[in-house]
Parts: sequence; C-alpha cells; structure tokens
Amino acid sequence: MAGNVTAIRHRIEVNTCEHLAARTLSLNEIAFCNVATALPAVFDPYDVNRKTGSFIVIDRYTNRTVGAGMIAFPLRRATNVAWQAVSVGRSERAALMNQKPCIVWFTGLSGAGKSTIANLVDQKLFAASRHTMLLDGDNVRHGLNCDLGFSEADRVENIRRAGEAAKLMADSGLIVLCSFISPHRAERDMVRNLVAEAEFIEVFVDTPIEECARRDPKGLYAKARSGKIKNFTGVDAPYEAPTRPEIHLRTVGQTPDKLAETVVDFLAARGIIGGR
Repeated sequence: MAGNVTAIRHRIEVNTCEHLAARTLSLNEIAFCNVATALPAVFDPYDVNRKTGSFIVIDRYTNRTVGAGMIAFPLRRATNVAWQAVSVGRSERAALMNQKPCIVWFTGLSGAGKSTIANLVDQKLFAASRHTMLLDGDNVRHGLNCDLGFSEADRVENIRRAGEAAKLMADSGLIVLCSFISPHRAERDMVRNLVAEAEFIEVFVDTPIEECARRDPKGLYAKARSGKIKNFTGVDAPYEAPTRPEIHLRTVGQTPDKLAETVVDFLAARGIIGGR
C-alpha cells in the first residue's frame, strides 16, 4: 500500500531510550513517526498482534526495503470526530475589535531581550485600545507545559503546544505576542504554517551570545557553563537563527522602548492595527 512518513515526532536513542528531536534519520536509527497511507488500512497495535501490527517500508522507485516499523496507535483515534462549523468566525471577531489577528513570534537566545520587548509592545498596543495576549515561554511552563522538561523532544512539544494555543487566540481575533527561545527553524515554521502567510510575524531579537551572557539576568549562562544546566541553547544546544524574519531587531546600542516602537510601526504599516 502506498504511503509516506508525514512527520518524525522524535528519534529514540537506542542505548538510553532518550527522546531526541530529529527531522531526518541515518542508517539504523529509530524514531517515533506519523505515517499516512493512501487508502484506509486495517491493522492492530503491535502489542496486540505482532503480525498485523508491523510493516516494512519499500522504496517505490528501487523496490528496496528501506525500513521497518511497529504500529502503536491510529492517529485518528475515533471515527466519529468531525470539524464543527461555527457561525462566528475569526474575521467577524477581528472586525469587532477593529484589528487584524496575527501571531507575533519573538525568538532569540536566553537574555536577548525577547520578553522585555514583547511586554513593551503589549503595553503600547493596550494603550492604543488594541486587543492582545502575551504568551511568555517561562509563564507557559507553569501551566500548559508544566509536564515538559528541556530535552530536545520536550522543547519541540513545548513550541507545538504554544503554537496551537496562539492559533486559537488568533482565531478569536487577538494579536498574539509570543516570546519563546524556539531554537529550531522547523518548529517556528510549524507555527507559521498554522495561520495564513501574512498572519505570522517572526521577530528575531538578535543579541550576541557574549552580550546575553554578560547580562545573564537569571544566572543561567553561568550555570550552563559550569555544567549545572544541560541542553542550554547557545552553550551545549544549538540555536538556528532566522534567515528571513519579518522583523530583525539588533539590540546592541538600542533601547528596548525603541525596538518595541519598531514592532508597533511594522504592525501599523502592515494594516494590522491601522495607521498611527
């Protein structure tokens, strides 16, 4: 049966069973994946029936076996779940607020100034009678994502949940300000793809790591460099800087208030909040 792997949820380290973020697999690597088939397939979970719960993957061009898998569960867990139509949509809600909904996504290293700038933007929009919501990475981990750690897999899930929450808020007509390190381009692009192209605004808060470490407002860089914190972005975990952000804020030599004004001016120029 024809099909394809639609997403790699996480790679599994065979020696430790640790879940690691991955977008591709090398020879003999194992991952937890989403698989879609061209036609409905009959199967059982592998732990119920090993024969009907396993499969092999054959390259359709070379007819070579390139992988094998075990089925854990169907992605569509129920057949009676349908999309419920609603009478009041995002356009009606946004029109009531006299603004265009969007997600403004602040990304950058720890200590770059994301939360400070996002908070100032929120204050300026609130003072202009705009309807906003601010999602901060630290705050979200106290509730929605309190069950997640800082492994690669958990950080991917952290951004996925935050993105889905931001989308729901944008659907209600809000301007959603999101402040997350979000170190991987793939996860930021995942959130971008949740909304229309013009409704995702990536703001790269560009501060050199030396400056972030000098500020070190939470003392995290010192702990990471001493080995007390693992998987810390910029120290022992990578940060993939945006290549074409809608807004590029270079913070050295600039005040947070001026940088926040730059974001608000961009929103006005795009017609999200109207002219200023």
